[in-house]
Amino acid sequence: MRYYIIAGEASGDLHGSNLISEIKKLDGHAVIRCWGGDLMQQAGATLVKHYRELAFMGFLEVIKNLPAIIRNIKFCKADILSFKPDVLILIDYPGFNLRIAEWARPQGLKIVYYISPQVWAWKENRVKKIKRSVDRMLVILPFEKTFYERWNYAAEYVGHPLVEVIEKEKAQLPAGSLSEKPIIALLPGSRQQEILKKLPIMLQVAAFFPDYQFIVARAPGQENSFYDSLLQPYKNVSAVSGKTYALLLQSKAALVTSGTATLETALLGVPEVVCYKSSNISYQIGKRLIKVKYISLVNLIMDKPVVKELIQDDLTPESLKKELADLLFNPARIAQLQSDYAELRQKLSEGGHASANAAKSIMALIRS
Repeated sequence: MRYYIIAGEASGDLHGSNLISEIKKLDGHAVIRCWGGDLMQQAGATLVKHYRELAFMGFLEVIKNLPAIIRNIKFCKADILSFKPDVLILIDYPGFNLRIAEWARPQGLKIVYYISPQVWAWKENRVKKIKRSVDRMLVILPFEKTFYERWNYAAEYVGHPLVEVIEKEKAQLPAGSLSEKPIIALLPGSRQQEILKKLPIMLQVAAFFPDYQFIVARAPGQENSFYDSLLQPYKNVSAVSGKTYALLLQSKAALVTSGTATLETALLGVPEVVCYKSSNISYQIGKRLIKVKYISLVNLIMDKPVVKELIQDDLTPESLKKELADLLFNPARIAQLQSDYAELRQKLSEGGHASANAAKSIMALIRS
């Protein structure tokens, strides 16, 4: 059978590659065409567009690149019609993929959405578009199934793909310590703007814990020189590139920017403090638009404050010092956290591996 898959980001490329591997196990004659990246191509798909050509972040950048976005949408539609897939599989990336879904429905295509847009956080009205256009929604967060049920739309929970990614990475990690001292991991984000907002505050905490080595996980898209001037004043701070999981597995605790990294850190069993800070204007706008109780996926999934969130003005060196000390030296806090982490892993592992479950569901839809 013929599969057309669209992923527009690095995370979508990773999860798409695992999905492709599982599809090939079930369909030995699968022909797969994709928008994604190197990992999806290595898994056996024909790559049409790399996500690097699609990564437009922020309102102004989208406006500036609108002609290119329109060209991409037009090209995508023509390419789908030419390929004639048995199923169209959309992975997250809602700004692009929801437009393609709406167009594809009148073409008579079967449409699967794997990894839901975060409509539960903002732009909830997009659910109406999803109901009109998507045959099967495969969600990776347990509460998303309940959310869609409130809209009278049946979503299928397949588990979270990060569980299998982390299992695979842990099995392949080389031995060797990153420091002779006990380690505190710093994960300040991937974009320069967010790194400059949070990393200087994280670094100031290092002075309070001279017996620990603080190690920054550099972002793949940033030059080493970008970090050098920030780290230079601190004796017990260093940095690594491409070793985030190895760093976390060797860490006693971590200071983590809100996002998927908070969930990765929890699944690896590392005590963490979640950090968020943006410009005051962006924060005030976001506070009014986003309708969630927590900013970290860990707390959202567990529906309680498992990990401490330090947001905007609460993110200070003094507050980080206090929370980090609690994670390092309070046995009761550590025990409760590990218990909650075990429950989190269980919730996200229900039913087996997400990629295998998603592939089975896609095959069932095609054959129905």
